[in-house]
Amino acid sequence: MDMFKLLARSTNIQKSDSIVKKNVGPCVPSAGPSKHTLPLFKDGLGSHNEGERSYRGTKRKRVGSEDDRGDSIPDQLNFFGEGPSLTSKMNETDGRNRGAEVLKVESTEGDDPELSETECRQILKQHKIKTTILAGTQTVRNGQKHQPTRYKDIRVQIFPQPLTTFGELRSKYGISKRLAANLEAQGYTEPTEVQLGSLPILLGPIENWGLDIPGAKKTKMKRQSRADIDLLTIAPTGSGKTLGFMIHLLYELMKERQALMQSLDEEHPARGVRALIIAPTHELTDQIVNEGRKLALGTGIKVSGLKKGMKLHLELVDEDEQVNGDGSEDEKTRRQNKYMVKSDILVSTPLLLLHAISTNGSTILPVPDVRFLVLDEADVLLDPLFRAQTLGIWTACSHPSLRTSLWSATIGSSIETLAQTFILDRRRKLGLSQASKDPAHHIIRLVVGLKDSAIPNVSHRLVYSASEQGKLLALRQLLHPSATPTTEAPSLQPPFLIFTQTIPRAIALHSELLYDIPIEAGGSSRIAVLHSDLSDTARSNIMADFRKGQIWILITTDLLSRGIDFRGINGVVNYDIPNTSASYIHRVGRTGRQGRQGGVAMTLYTKEDIPYVKNVANVIAASERAKGQVKGEGEGVQKWLLDALPDLSKKTKKELKRRGVESRRATVEKEGGREARRMRISTKSGYERQLENKRKGAVAGTRRRMAQVEAGAEGGDDEEWGGIEN
Repeated sequence: MDMFKLLARSTNIQKSDSIVKKNVGPCVPSAGPSKHTLPLFKDGLGSHNEGERSYRGTKRKRVGSEDDRGDSIPDQLNFFGEGPSLTSKMNETDGRNRGAEVLKVESTEGDDPELSETECRQILKQHKIKTTILAGTQTVRNGQKHQPTRYKDIRVQIFPQPLTTFGELRSKYGISKRLAANLEAQGYTEPTEVQLGSLPILLGPIENWGLDIPGAKKTKMKRQSRADIDLLTIAPTGSGKTLGFMIHLLYELMKERQALMQSLDEEHPARGVRALIIAPTHELTDQIVNEGRKLALGTGIKVSGLKKGMKLHLELVDEDEQVNGDGSEDEKTRRQNKYMVKSDILVSTPLLLLHAISTNGSTILPVPDVRFLVLDEADVLLDPLFRAQTLGIWTACSHPSLRTSLWSATIGSSIETLAQTFILDRRRKLGLSQASKDPAHHIIRLVVGLKDSAIPNVSHRLVYSASEQGKLLALRQLLHPSATPTTEAPSLQPPFLIFTQTIPRAIALHSELLYDIPIEAGGSSRIAVLHSDLSDTARSNIMADFRKGQIWILITTDLLSRGIDFRGINGVVNYDIPNTSASYIHRVGRTGRQGRQGGVAMTLYTKEDIPYVKNVANVIAASERAKGQVKGEGEGVQKWLLDALPDLSKKTKKELKRRGVESRRATVEKEGGREARRMRISTKSGYERQLENKRKGAVAGTRRRMAQVEAGAEGGDDEEWGGIEN
């Protein structure tokens, strides 16, 4: 680490002219004071001594000098930057070159020696990676003979060749020079655990798995013996799963595009959707598109997100108007215009994509050219909320060699069984048997670390606040610390996220905290609320401001709990307890990304939450055991508390997952009553609310009477006197 950077983070850094012109925006308070910002509070959120603690941790280093980065903010202050600029690493003219020279995939096999099975076992065990074949075909030794066996119920553990450096992607697996340059420009040199285990399976041959295959010597392997693989990957949050499946897609599509160019003898073959990536939220799809475009720069592969109103198919052509595939100009035009979306990799949410491949009569049209399907946050996509939409898209992908990969930090046994059953049923319906003449097919599960557990480099806290007013008081004490902390545990400082159970509670909490930040520190512009009722434009603007550091505290629902990568977020506050243990894992996973130390996850719970806290307490206890450290006072969960909390029944877990804590539902608040008043997020007393309600009632009554008078006056002008009745 550069000692000058370490010491300069607590001082005003003299910037060059080129940097000062761009660095006009505010910095986050945890970055230390600068001439653009003022401390947030005395001895509180604005004071940060880097000599006492560092948030750098073991995050992967970026390569290249500081001048080559082209960042508008120095690296020691840029907590929300997008990383080094690609244009500083390559010429823009080369980036626009999409010819055959760029797409050429060169293989340089044999440069790196193969590791022995013992070495592979040691490396995978050291990184806590376990790879298992759930179903498929494998040739095993039976005495002196080899028999093909289908492993449907028997699970076989394999030990593939690990990926130790990103340089091996080119030397061992033959990725293109452009893709390797993009990885280097983004600063990726050492793969994470999930990339170390998944990329050799997705890119390498079946001989690399460590199976006993007859006639295949490890010194003379053939790189063409690849199998159809459906991969289930379970890895912690922030471990680099997006990069893992994006490298695989770009590698496969570039090889396919090169073969298509040679067969059609064209410089620019027809563009069509070959890969689909499905994610549960718009924010996550936008993030995947941005990361994919950085890696695909100059490769000729187009990555785009699906927008509302777009259709994947053109209108069907009558059979009389269709032309024969004789290579004529009409045939080429029809082939090029097969899809309205001219993209190779399409990223979308389930419902939006389902509408794009459906007709007006709600008939789902097949997409037979799609060869790769990626389900990001697969446990949510296969949950009952999205299950019908996801399976409808999955069924529409009718290519015989469709390769599906599921990625998430939490994939339960039920979701795993559902995915495995659907994959086998789909192959059976398509007539793809497991005979020896067919290509080998395998369903592989890759688990990194302890399955369904929170990352251990985050400090977990479970705080009892008794009531809703107590939770609001505890949250305000975080913003206005009255004394120095008595423990050595890291304190929570902006920027951080606050999660609530429902949208009305997020809006109410935002109204309460809107004026808690002083004007000198930015005032109400430093805090915002994000939920699904906002427009796409408003949500994008809030996300952009939070990444830039202009917003320090973001209140949201579970909308941002999955997949969103905030590089410099310091903590997470669960104002309302999560509905499931998986939800807690994903919420706290917004901090501590890529091994970054110093993240804080605080969960507030009241008397009404006690029957539901056991799920969260178990996850915290497992994370502390994985960390292997003794917790301090007030940190984590104590043993006596874990034993005293009541266990949840299956019925209670199901109701909590479906509706959350019932007393906090919006319907209860609308009905009124004593229970709704106790759960209201507000610091106003009953007397103040009574006066406010009287004023509102008086104003409404006055407006109603004025409307009646105006209506009577207008009616009196039009009436005629009918005389005196007899």
